[in-house]
Amino acid sequence: MSNILPILLAEDSKHDVMTVQRAWKIHNIPNELIVVNDGEECLDYLHQRGPYAPPAAAPFPCVLLLDINMPKLNGLEVLREIRADPVLKCLPVVVLTTSKRDEDLMESYDLNVNAYVTKPLHFEDFSAAINTIYEFWQIAEQPL
Repeated sequence: MSNILPILLAEDSKHDVMTVQRAWKIHNIPNELIVVNDGEECLDYLHQRGPYAPPAAAPFPCVLLLDINMPKLNGLEVLREIRADPVLKCLPVVVLTTSKRDEDLMESYDLNVNAYVTKPLHFEDFSAAINTIYEFWQIAEQPL
């Protein structure tokens, strides 16, 4: 069993999930990438409830990559709940989104997001962005 924590990706676009997975392989990122497809499933995972009830089924991630435009609960609603929860509030969250709306950017930072990254259109740029996010969180100091 590895002590490398997984990275959680909350993303409803199958295309974007495949793009992140492809970048993961290209950059040999050793962390397991766990994918949830909507905001509700993301919170179920983080709270270890429903299908994620046994703690082994939902190891705590070292970083959450969070899309804003998702069904059931959007990314901002998920971020709001994470930051209000005493157990989850220190989880590093990187918004990874197509949204270029100033309102989304400002609200994300108002909710103490760690970073806001607009998804690049071309794979090479998208892949480089994923690798940069990964490398940053490898050197960043985090509370236990």
